Amino acid sequence: MTNHEERAREVLAGLSLEEKLAQLVGVWVEAGGGAEVAPMQDAMEQDTPPFEEFAKHGLGQITRFYGTRPLEPVAAAKALRERQRWLVEHTRPGIPAMVHEECLTGLSAWQAATFPAPLAWGASFDADLVQAMGRAIGDTMRSLGVHQGLAPLLDVVRDARWGRVEECIGEDPYLVGTVGTAYVRGLQDAGIVATLKHFVGYSASRAGRNLAPVSAGPREVADVLLPPFEMAVLDGGARSVMNSYAEIDGLPVAASRELLTQTLRDRWGFTGVVVADYFAVAFLATLHGVADGLADAAVQALTAGIDVELPTGNAYLQLADAVRSGALDEALIDRAALRVLTQKAELGLLDERFDEAGADPGPLDPAEHRALASRLAEESVVLVANDGTLPLAQAARVAVIGPNADRAEALFGCYSFTNHVLPNFPDVTLGIDVPTVLAAVRDEVADVTYARGCGVSEADRSGFDEAVAAAAAADVAVVVVGDQAGLFGRGTCGEGCDTDDLELPGVQRPLVEAVLATGTPVVLVLVTGRPYAVGWALDRCAAVLQAFFPGEEGAAAIAGVLTGRVNPSGRLPVSLPGSGGAQPYSYLHPPLGGASSVSNLDPAPARPFGFGLSYTTFTHEDLVAVPSVATDGVIEATVRVRNTGTRAGADVVQLYAHDPVASITRPAAQLLGYARVELEAGQSTEVRFRVPTARLAFSGRDLVRAVEPGAIELWVGPSCEVRETQAGTELVGDRHPVTTADARWTEVAAGTPAPVA
Repeated sequence: MTNHEERAREVLAGLSLEEKLAQLVGVWVEAGGGAEVAPMQDAMEQDTPPFEEFAKHGLGQITRFYGTRPLEPVAAAKALRERQRWLVEHTRPGIPAMVHEECLTGLSAWQAATFPAPLAWGASFDADLVQAMGRAIGDTMRSLGVHQGLAPLLDVVRDARWGRVEECIGEDPYLVGTVGTAYVRGLQDAGIVATLKHFVGYSASRAGRNLAPVSAGPREVADVLLPPFEMAVLDGGARSVMNSYAEIDGLPVAASRELLTQTLRDRWGFTGVVVADYFAVAFLATLHGVADGLADAAVQALTAGIDVELPTGNAYLQLADAVRSGALDEALIDRAALRVLTQKAELGLLDERFDEAGADPGPLDPAEHRALASRLAEESVVLVANDGTLPLAQAARVAVIGPNADRAEALFGCYSFTNHVLPNFPDVTLGIDVPTVLAAVRDEVADVTYARGCGVSEADRSGFDEAVAAAAAADVAVVVVGDQAGLFGRGTCGEGCDTDDLELPGVQRPLVEAVLATGTPVVLVLVTGRPYAVGWALDRCAAVLQAFFPGEEGAAAIAGVLTGRVNPSGRLPVSLPGSGGAQPYSYLHPPLGGASSVSNLDPAPARPFGFGLSYTTFTHEDLVAVPSVATDGVIEATVRVRNTGTRAGADVVQLYAHDPVASITRPAAQLLGYARVELEAGQSTEVRFRVPTARLAFSGRDLVRAVEPGAIELWVGPSCEVRETQAGTELVGDRHPVTTADARWTEVAAGTPAPVA
């Protein structure tokens, strides 16, 4: 027993039943103002009493104090301290509340730095940089009195039509796990509790619809959907987990003891706190229909393993009657309350008194945070096609066209404060400095004209003529198209903004077609939250750039790539789809999931996972792997990467594997490891991979996840599809069931770059 748990037990012993339950609920202190930022919020939040009445027995969590309306930071921090001081001085337990906020693209608060969206994290393939970003975000949160961040999102992309793809890191579990775990480490290094979500299966909903049934079998859950969470718990030490809204094969996760207790705690050894996604407990009764009212829903959720009900306590506060009637053992309440109090002890909250003065939080968007945002944005832009038009010639006359060319909001994801909250407050400024793509291009190019052309989702084509005229008079047309993130149908992507096809929204494709018809070379810039089916444009456009909601410094990053100031190094973390009809799609498909002579439909993407061009060229040579390794061992492999172009650049070295004969069909390609390598023109280096064999584990015919003996094909290439240099290894020994003692991380060491020959 730790000292923190011992202290928590002492506190718990002195609490009444009502005081214990108060530690298991939150309250939305600053809700209101017409801001609906959670599913069915208006219906679920009726009759919430004033704070002092609701919290008379104490309080577990304060919900989104900063993230529901625009608040001036210094005054808000003082008001939050007053709430905490009231809890200490005016409730019998005298225990402060945990304060949680969204932090998926930076702290979701007015005036706080807004970083690239998670899909851009994946495109960077730079876990170290994501960890640094997480630390920066955590420092800001701590300065404001926040304790818990509801991030990262570890859902693996399964269907590009799903609106929340922008919140995901990618379609590969290992990429999601390594990058997501890095974010956890950064956030928790700053003293913030990271919350893994959505555990589990949320992204695998039927037809890409938000909050829809999931038909994933136990093998897909175990081998694809769970590994990122497992890595973040075992390797990242994550201290909180949030349940998924999903119902998997008919059983809502919020009521699944198998997932929330047997898998998470009994198998993985998780000792933190499980919090409910907003209203998920009540949804057991109101949406899923597996509970007879809120009290029954609360009993089921608590028994399954949800410790804290968020955002408020409309279900868990009914548990007192369940205990008194004998329907619930009070020991289950004690179990959850002990976990909550232990976490509060770890954070020092049981001893904090919140003096009136407090510390000034300082600027929420400091220069060092903008520098991180800039670097991550630059590393995440993917050059998808280029016939040599890019970089732009210095003397080029450039027409900048399109609905996302001159809108700051276009650079941000759904969970940014800009798009999550500010639409409800139209008279409030963004609170941060955000250049648009047009402004950024004008900073780097002398001769620039502009025409909007059309809106993001509107059908109005009245601006086409102006756009066509601007393009016809220019040397190059930069057409900036894409998404507007929003909530519950108020955007083209984001939570509750799903799509039934993958065409560009509105009349954006006809706009691009009209500009192409002028004969002026077109550089298509996609500023989106999901990959769209733009295969029609890849050969017809002079160049195509993909930027996944690149944040407050994203416009400068895009402009830098256009002019050549930035050498693009982003790689696709999701396949660029060939069509919406091919969804759901993943590069992890078995051979049977690819093109076939017995079907007239080819699901192949327009660009594969891992693809990305540069203004220099790289070769990968001499992949060498150990000839054999034990099924519970480590695969060691080396490869030489060389910059064969004329300028410095960064390569993402990607190691893939295929198991050609196994007891269960295996993916045609599987990412085993990756490394970002910076090389000058002509330089080379050797990259060494150490891959735990557990990376090749899968659920066999007995549904036990294990490493099987047999031959493994290995290769390195510029994407999952190209075997530029190949090797093989043999896994020898008995079939090895994977346990928590098996490493999940790939160790990568890049040698010192060799001198230019």
